[in-house]
Amino acid sequence: MACISRSAATLRIIGDDLIPDEITRLLGASPTQAQTKGDKIVGKKTGNVRIARFGMWRLEASDCEPGDLDDQIRLICGQLTDDLAVWESFASRYKMDLFCGLFMECGNEGISLSPAALFALGSRGIELDLDIYDPPGGDEEEPSEPQR
Repeated sequence: MACISRSAATLRIIGDDLIPDEITRLLGASPTQAQTKGDKIVGKKTGNVRIARFGMWRLEASDCEPGDLDDQIRLICGQLTDDLAVWESFASRYKMDLFCGLFMECGNEGISLSPAALFALGSRGIELDLDIYDPPGGDEEEPSEPQR
């Protein structure tokens, strides 16, 4: 089985009452992107304005080619606090996930996660969310990039 061609990973913390500055202070790192419920958000491509329905704090890792979720998890978690009490507090108040896009160039590509990467997510209460994209040129319409 060939290694997955490309991977994208973003830690997302989501909640109605989420205050991005509080998350930043407690985690010790600035987000790639953040929003508070009620914020006006302008679409990058369309310029359309929408109102944020919930608060969100996101931290993206650089895409990896070939895919390497272990390294992306290490890079994201390495920027953030190791204090599990902080993570436990977040897990009780917010939805947290590592949203990952896995992009194939051909059929039968795969990826594995190490016990260390799984432990890093699990001990912090972070759910793993995988979106897997078919190789280009398949019968289906080619998917757009995932929304992070």
